[in-house]
Formats: sequence, structure tokens, C-alpha cells
Amino acid sequence: MEPVHIPKRWRLLPADTEAARALAEEARIPLVIAQLLCHRGVTDAVQARHFLTLPLAALHDPHLLPGVTAAAERLHRAVKQQERICIYGDYDVDGIAGTTMLWRCLRLAGGTVDYYVPDRLEEGYGLNEEALRRLHEQGIRLVVTVDCGITSVHEAQVARELGLELIITDHHEIKDRLPEADILVHPRLPASQYPFPHLCGAGVAFKLAWAFCQQLSQARKVSEAFRAFLLESVALVALGTVADVVPLIDENRLFVWHGLRSLQEGPSIGLKALLDVTQLNSGKRLNAEHIGYTLAPRLNAAGRLGHARLAIELLGTPSAPRAVDLARYLNEQNERRQTVERRILASAREQVEAMGDWQDAPALVLADPEWHPGVIGIVASRLVDRFARPVLLAGGKEDVMSGSGRSVEGFPLHEALQACSEVLVSHGGHAMAAGFKVRADRLDDLRAAFTAFAAQPSKTLPKQHTLSIDAEIPLTALTMGLMKGLESLQPHGCGNRRPLFLTGGLRLAQEPKKVGGGERHLSFRVKHDTGPAFKAIAFGMADRLEELISAGGACCLVYTPKVNEWNGYTSIDLEIADFQPGSSARLD
Repeated sequence: MEPVHIPKRWRLLPADTEAARALAEEARIPLVIAQLLCHRGVTDAVQARHFLTLPLAALHDPHLLPGVTAAAERLHRAVKQQERICIYGDYDVDGIAGTTMLWRCLRLAGGTVDYYVPDRLEEGYGLNEEALRRLHEQGIRLVVTVDCGITSVHEAQVARELGLELIITDHHEIKDRLPEADILVHPRLPASQYPFPHLCGAGVAFKLAWAFCQQLSQARKVSEAFRAFLLESVALVALGTVADVVPLIDENRLFVWHGLRSLQEGPSIGLKALLDVTQLNSGKRLNAEHIGYTLAPRLNAAGRLGHARLAIELLGTPSAPRAVDLARYLNEQNERRQTVERRILASAREQVEAMGDWQDAPALVLADPEWHPGVIGIVASRLVDRFARPVLLAGGKEDVMSGSGRSVEGFPLHEALQACSEVLVSHGGHAMAAGFKVRADRLDDLRAAFTAFAAQPSKTLPKQHTLSIDAEIPLTALTMGLMKGLESLQPHGCGNRRPLFLTGGLRLAQEPKKVGGGERHLSFRVKHDTGPAFKAIAFGMADRLEELISAGGACCLVYTPKVNEWNGYTSIDLEIADFQPGSSARLD
């Protein structure tokens, strides 16, 4: 059966030339950058200067974060009194980064501290009762969560019964009832006055570490040693922020911008080893995509196929040889993960395409006991990209299967799973990504409940992805001057998307070829009737080769231009978001 491709809608954003020109003059920036800023809601000079300069001093005061002052004071007392502390973190990159940060911070202050990360397959996400009991038996009396706990009502009660003090730091969606922990640290607690609600788990942990350093220094300005620690830790926040796909606006954008600089200019021993093994140490400027597509998958691989403690050990080790060994191991685990992922993706696509009526389904619920539960979340994302609808996947051979879901804009996945809670063993997450457990004999019930929720008239969902295109330009507009201006809009990600340009009337300048592991990508060159040819790369589109050449080589492209530096030669390449065969683009 031929693979299914759902065409994307191409929408050319209307250009408010007058507003862009006024912003360009007032902020003294190029017109094209002003137009791109207007498309992103930045319309006055003050906003534009803040957006483009990204001062680290613009980070919000940590003491505005609910619970952070009380948590910092309690940790200060615990360190002074040499109480045994455990940082209990999640197993994804966000939790790993935040756990490493708090663990290192308390150790730097002389604290007696260890960390605990649950096994993804054996224990699942978040706090669990057995782990809390084991920690109590080991003499731990103070537990600090990172990136989990805000929905752990029962576990918080168990901690209280055991005599465990519990500080919960989290950023996930809050349910109807809050856990009765000793201290809650969360940007969206009821009556919160925190100016920015979209911190990731590592961002919340950083604010606690910052407040703790102030408490330790007995001043708002921390000592030089802790200042150096906090500046280095911004790289960890950047890892968590990009990997957890929180909006790259406000202080999240500050974290990622400065974190990337820290990662490049002064990485920790562990991160340096990871940069070396991934060949990101060439001096080439790092961006958010290097985190999302190269570093984060390797850190995540530890928890997906093994145990996340190895990733924390890498990020926190003072030993260069040990860091090298761990980085190589995580790289190998990631290669194994990619192989498993490709196998599951092919199997899942076969399930969908065998359904016959899948085009009419508002959502997809797929399962196979052979699917590795640690990898299905990535596969769910791939299926959302391909089929443009919410997806739930479940895997594992036990009676209770582990599941992961990914969503589309406008469909709150956590609300959908809450509506299905009667057929689930457990669930948690946020609007775009979530996890769950379901008994194998309730899969059909889950499929019925989830698709019924998605089919409600109030949940009308697009059956196609829409590409919002910033401008239509000829290839001759792609100059190094333009690229320098585009660089000032980074880092790109959720909430601050990459600029997309449309160029029509192109023709293939050479025969396209399949490239990359598993020959999943397309590489080709395009040009106008006159002028130079530009290299293009279309990631994950190898199965569209025949479509690309179907109009005799004529095509229209939507893309982001990228500067490519290789062997001392610099060029501008096109990273393809989508293409249409033919000389004229079809726009909505």
C-alpha cells in the first residue's frame, strides 16, 4: 500500500506594509524584520528592542513565583542542619535537567543530597507510593520534586503519613484538587501573581535554585561561586525548555538564547562530551534545533530504553573520562531508539491505512503489545504530523498498557483524557502531550470515548495542517544580509515559529535523491529559469519523491533558509516545510 500524504494548507499571511514600515523606522530595523515581527505580534519599538536584544536582566524575580521563598528558606535550613534531601525528578529531558540543577546547587552549598528518578517502564511518570516508602526507609526526610507532583494527591498524603516533608515543584496542568504537600511551587497556582505562566519544569527549578542562592548569600546579589553556577545552569533550562515544547516567548526565550550561548562558550564537562560525540563542537553557532533534534533525543534515550539516572550522571559528573563514556553510551542508545521508532512508525501507519475509513476519524487510537512504551510518544508525534489529528498510542505486553498521546492546536489533550478517565487506570500531561495507562481489555472503550470527545461539534478540528507563510520572495532575495537579520529572531520554537517563505516558478536543477538513515529525506537543487541553483533538503519526505517530479520538475516551495558552512565554504540552503508540484502555488 502506498503511503498516505495529507496535503497542507498554504496560507500567505497578509502584509500590513504601513505598520511594518512604521515599526522599521521607529525601531531602526530592516523592513523585512519589521514585517516578521508584526506577524508575531510585536508591533511597537519597545517590544521590538526587547525581542531582539534579549537582556538576561529581564528575567522575572524568582520570589514572585508562588511558594519559592518558603521552599528556598526550608532548603537553606535543611542544608545548614545536614538533613538528608532527595530530589525526585521526572525521566524526560525537562525533569533530568531540573533535577541535575537542584542536586548540584545543594551539593555546592554543602548539602547532603541525592536524587531519584522513577523507571519509565516499571514505575511510570511522577511520584509513586513505593518509591516514597523506600526513600523513607533509607533515612530521607525531605523530598523535592522536579517536573512532577502537582496531581499526586494520594502520594502527597502517603508522604505525610510517613513523616516525609514534601516540596512539589512542577509546571503541569493543575487538576480539581491540589496535593497536600508542605510547599507547592508552581507558576499557575490559584491567586498566582507570577507574570509568566509557561515555565518548564527546569525553569521552575532554576527559580528555586536562584532564590536558594540568594537565601544562602543573604542578599539579592549572590556570591561569585553561585553566580557562576546559575549562569552555567541556564544551559540546563534551555535544554528543558526546548525539549518540553513550552512557548518560546517572554523569559523562556531569554533562557534559551542565553542557555545556547552558555552551552557553546562554557559547557559543563558532561555537556561538552555530548557536544563532542554529536559533532556540535565545530564552532558553528548552536540554535534551538540542535537541542530539539540532537541533544535532547540522546538525553531522553537513557530513560526511554534504560534508566534516566545515566543522563543525570552525565550532566553532573566532574570526570571527563566518565562523561565521554556516558555520552558515547547515550549516543548508541539513541541509535537503537531510532531503529525501534522506525519499526513502530511503520507498523502504526499500516494500522491506520488498513482502517479504510480513517479519513473520517476525528482522532486515532492505536495499540500493539509489541510496541516499546518508551518510544511511542515520539511515534505519536510523527503520526500527528502525517495525519493531522490527535493520536493516542499504547504498547507493552502487560495487562495494563502504557500509552502516550500527542495533539494538534486547539485540542486540549489533558481535557480529552480526563473525559475518558473512567476507562483509564491513570493519566496526566498537558494540552499537546500526555501519558496514560489503560487495561488491554478496555482499549476499544478508550477508542470509542476518545473519538467521541474529539467528534463533539465544539471540538471541530482541521483535517489538514496549515502553513502560515510570512512572505513570497524570489530566490534572489536570499542574501547574507537577510540571513543576518533572520538570525536576530532566534531562538525559534513553539510560540516563535521559524520564518517561512514561499517561492514559486521553480524547476529542479538535478534529480532528487533519497538521503539519510533509512533514506527518509529528500535532497535536491532548484532554480529559477535564470540565476543560481540552491540546495534543498526535505526531512522525512522521501516517500513524496514521485510527487516532486510529477510536474516535469516544476515546483513551488515553502521553506526556511539556512546558512550552511562546510570546509570553509558558506552557502544558503533551503530547509523545506512543504512543496507543491507545478509552477503556481495553491493558496487558501
